[in-house]
Amino acid sequence: MSNGNTVVLVGNITRDPELRFTPNGQPTTSFGLAVNRRWQNRQTHEWVEATSFFDIVCWQSLAENASESLHRGARIIVTGRLDQRSWETTDGEKRTKIEVTADEIGPSLRWASAEIKKNERKGPGDPNAGGRPAPSAPPAAPPGAEATYANYDEEPF
Repeated sequence: MSNGNTVVLVGNITRDPELRFTPNGQPTTSFGLAVNRRWQNRQTHEWVEATSFFDIVCWQSLAENASESLHRGARIIVTGRLDQRSWETTDGEKRTKIEVTADEIGPSLRWASAEIKKNERKGPGDPNAGGRPAPSAPPAAPPGAEATYANYDEEPF
């Protein structure tokens, strides 16, 4: 992501993720995220708190995994991009909304722990396929050499 439109947010989910499907069957999930800021007022020395609310949108496998894994109140980290959406109401009013389209979502481990479970990858022969084919196993490293993962689809897990 080098387009200059990258955001990273850490906050608490305000409503349970809702999984829906577009007319062509593409999964999408949306939920709210509250991001709190706290700072000390330099004149009064009192602590001040402010909360910003964001709508988060996920697509494809991220949408399905988010709807299965996340719940209201969970503290998460979201990386993504800002997207502006415009539409017209039934009364003819024009509306605009800015939301975050998530690229990655993970648990915040500052005050919680998490158990990571890797999902099976679906291949082209799978009747429930939709994903890309599973990568073939990397060749064995020569004795005494460390295996490298630079030429494979994903990092070791």
